[in-house]
Amino acid sequence: MKIEKSNSQLVPQKMTNWQGREEWFFNREYTDTYEEYYEGPYKRAEVWQKKILENLIVKDQRVKTLLEFGCGTTRFTRWWKDIGIEATGGDISPFMLSQALHRFDGDLVMADSHYLPFKNNSFDAMAFITTFEYYKNPIQVIQEAARVARYGIVFGMMNRNTPKLIRRRTQQAFGRNNFYTTATFYTPKKLIELIHQALPNHKFTIEWRTTGLPKWFPVQEWNLPLGDFFGLYVKFENKE
Repeated sequence: MKIEKSNSQLVPQKMTNWQGREEWFFNREYTDTYEEYYEGPYKRAEVWQKKILENLIVKDQRVKTLLEFGCGTTRFTRWWKDIGIEATGGDISPFMLSQALHRFDGDLVMADSHYLPFKNNSFDAMAFITTFEYYKNPIQVIQEAARVARYGIVFGMMNRNTPKLIRRRTQQAFGRNNFYTTATFYTPKKLIELIHQALPNHKFTIEWRTTGLPKWFPVQEWNLPLGDFFGLYVKFENKE
């Protein structure tokens, strides 16, 4: 019996596109080296990003469980337990999740953040860490997050108000950085406007902090909208 080699792929070609466009997180050239990026040039930035996210969410002592969507390889998902929060991870990319399975000992789900496969109030909070920038329908994603999260939503965002924006777009123009090709960069003000638009009938407060400032700068986090990264927490009031 002759065995023929199959030309089928683990992920069919049509699945390399999401939301009608090619995305880097369906390309193993990028997903296989994702963790190396954090262990290399992004290490210092990650430390400060986690500091501001922790300072924002631990103030809400109601939060004990969290769903992080766009969890990728679970770089941040693995960290939530360090601040006393039990995390679950979700992502649309099978390549990212295949790595997550070997790195994270919690629950994982493969799904689209526009259509979360969870009942109302399934988790105390939801988190989007450097993933919200890739959603074509951010209003729908925010509404889904508010449905699934009981007490709040935390965002970790690449800030538009940074000198690095010019570098990012220049790299894209010369085909040197495909991570940001489909990304929409927000400012704290713009994200807050979207949240109010998405949740007109919710009562909530918002707090945010910015980091990603130069090493030589006298502070590394502040409440001005300048810096490479900002964390923002939407705290729901009296939501059942």
